[in-house]
Formats: sequence, structure tokens, C-alpha cells
Amino acid sequence: MKAFLLLTLIITFFAVSAPRTASADQQPEMIAEKMAIKLTRGVANTFTSLAELPKQTYLTGRDMGTAGYVIGPIKGVGMTLYRCFIGITEVLFCMVPQPGYYDPMIDPPYVWQGWEPKRDTTKSLTEEK
Repeated sequence: MKAFLLLTLIITFFAVSAPRTASADQQPEMIAEKMAIKLTRGVANTFTSLAELPKQTYLTGRDMGTAGYVIGPIKGVGMTLYRCFIGITEVLFCMVPQPGYYDPMIDPPYVWQGWEPKRDTTKSLTEEK
């Protein structure tokens, strides 16, 4: 009985609060589209989070050299758990326009992005010439 009451309260909360939180200057179609994108991004991040392990191993090895192949898998396990947590959070709260206005909660938004090398910002334009 308590579980049924709790579920009813949660559904009522989302039914009542969703129209208020989505009442922005945008059209309802745009709001529904951004909710769907957030839901899709959350599902994708949940199921592809395991790809963070080889990604972080490769990126850390590339940036740090031999030591990166020891640190990379450790970093990969942490990023796998983090991306999976963020994915589940975005799925559960896909109707809430946070952070920003349905913006991604993690950067890069998907695991298959962010493989390019870091740009060295310490060099000035005069040194390159």
C-alpha cells in the first residue's frame, strides 16, 4: 500500500510540475523535442558508458606516454561509472529543464565525441610563424 501511494505521489508530482517547468518562451513542440533529445542522450550514455574504458586508456596513453597506459584504465573505470550515472540521471529527469535548458550534463555529451587531440593554447600566434 505504501509503495502504491508513493508511486501515485511521484506521478502526480511530475504531472503537475512538468507543465510549469516547461513554460518558457518556446513552442511546446520545441520543449517536447528537447525532452526527447535529453531522454535519448541519457539512454545512449547509459548503454555506451562501457566504451569509456578503452577511450580513456587510449587518450591518457596518447597524452602521458607509457604512464598513461597504467593510469588510463583506472580513469576509464571512473568515467564509465560517471557516464552511466549521468545517463541514468538524464533518463529519470528528462522532463526537468536542468542544467540550462535541457543541456547535456556531461562534456562531451556522447562517448564517441572528444577523441581529437587537445590543442596547445600556450603557443602564441607569433611563435607559430
